[in-house]
Amino acid sequence: MAANLRTVVGQNIASRARALLQGSSNSDLRCLPITMQRRTYLTHVASQETRMLAKYGGRNTVTLMTGDGVGPELLSHVQEIFRFAGAPIDFEVVEINASTNTPEDMENALLSVRRNGVALKGNIETRFDDPSFKSMNVALRTQLGLFASIVKCKSIPGLNMRHNDVDCILIRENTEGEYRQLEHENVSGVVESLKIITAKKSKKIARFAFDYAVQNNRKKVTAIHKANIMKLGDGLFLESCREVSKDYPDIEFNDLIIDNASMQMVSRPSQFDVLCMPNLYGNILSNIAAGLVGGSGVAAGSNIGDDYAVFESGTRNSGRTLKGKNIANPTGYLLAGCDMLQYLGHNQHAEMIRDSVMTVLSEKQIRTPDMGGSATTLDVVKAIIDDVKPKTLAWKSLAEHGAMLQ
Repeated sequence: MAANLRTVVGQNIASRARALLQGSSNSDLRCLPITMQRRTYLTHVASQETRMLAKYGGRNTVTLMTGDGVGPELLSHVQEIFRFAGAPIDFEVVEINASTNTPEDMENALLSVRRNGVALKGNIETRFDDPSFKSMNVALRTQLGLFASIVKCKSIPGLNMRHNDVDCILIRENTEGEYRQLEHENVSGVVESLKIITAKKSKKIARFAFDYAVQNNRKKVTAIHKANIMKLGDGLFLESCREVSKDYPDIEFNDLIIDNASMQMVSRPSQFDVLCMPNLYGNILSNIAAGLVGGSGVAAGSNIGDDYAVFESGTRNSGRTLKGKNIANPTGYLLAGCDMLQYLGHNQHAEMIRDSVMTVLSEKQIRTPDMGGSATTLDVVKAIIDDVKPKTLAWKSLAEHGAMLQ
């Protein structure tokens, strides 16, 4: 392994590393003293937010929640690639899954995220055959106030799909709607399930979606609803979006009924830019969009709140049937990790890893079976590491050269 680190850096690799370094200063690459720093960084929304982050020697501590299925193994690969890329992240591993579902386990996970501010998470399975088993994923989102879910779905160059022009952002209200888990059986055979929609949270997610569009040079926001039938609940959500849209005259706004939107997504997805949705509709459309770009293994997801952020795969699929088979696709978790790095302000590391992932998938075409390839998980991970290592060395060389010139 040490011998591999002495790879001769070719001119093309050095030029790519220089491109990644543009706009960064040498101070970005030097270690900082152990301190509590007030760091200002861009979040997924337009405004800059300042939070207190514990940084030790210039490194962020991030909670890593293992989850079920392929989560633990894929997240271990993320850690390995981060190490080879020199990403300034230390992971605090929290073992949490469907088997560790006591109040103490949940409290430990919450304490870790509240302490670190940011988490990378595997999906935790929810037993649907046990009414007393509440979703730990939902509990984490509600108790941490992670009101916005973001799933990015973009066609991967070189991957032959039915549509090769998908590029949409699906933003979903994350804490209310049907996911409040308010159900009861009035009499035997009759169940009421309450869907909660509030003007406050509807306007908040709508403003988040429009702010995201402004910051990321998006042109249109589409609200998804079923207000023709649920005239009060979805009607309130739609009216809230319409009201907020008036504050953004440069962003086009329209709306679609969820059933029509589902059909439009699979027939002409290029019409969508940013979608803003209540909880359940967002879950459905995010999975449809992920399927259009390669499946559950390629989409990245983010859960953003006022104080905390949790990053995970976009479809929240545990991949139980793939566990231990060495065929699971690590792409979604890696791209989620890159989004996490950007959230923390480590933009150059994020772009370097993302560039290597896309190089392996698009140019070298090393792909797992879910993407039509024959490579194993370890094949893909090794290829990404082999692409990352020379970039890291080139980056270090350029940084040292720049420091000598100062």
